[in-house]
Amino acid sequence: MALHNDLGKQGEVIAKEYLEAKGYEILDENWTHGKAEVDLIAYKDRIMVFVEVKARTSIAFGEPEDFVDIAKQKQMELASAEYIEIMNHQNDIRFDIIAITFTKNSYTLNHIEDAFWPED
Repeated sequence: MALHNDLGKQGEVIAKEYLEAKGYEILDENWTHGKAEVDLIAYKDRIMVFVEVKARTSIAFGEPEDFVDIAKQKQMELASAEYIEIMNHQNDIRFDIIAITFTKNSYTLNHIEDAFWPED
């Protein structure tokens, strides 16, 4: 497996543990619909949260969250719509980003709630 894939998986594990420690219930991991994927789907306070995890080893080209572009947001919107229908979820939803920057012996985590709302 490529190094960037290992980094991404490590970031997803850290994000999942972080959310669980904050009281979120993890409903699904790496959920796909067609070509669209959502890294984590969580639930807390009757809100279904669709989470994109971005992990980087450097911010030389921008913060990790800067890489959640419009195309990725649209893919998450498509996947979330299918998931909501399957689960018959009737309450609020939210799109979050968890950005993780690894340093030599540590990392920083930035949880951005309501990071975006896909266009109609």
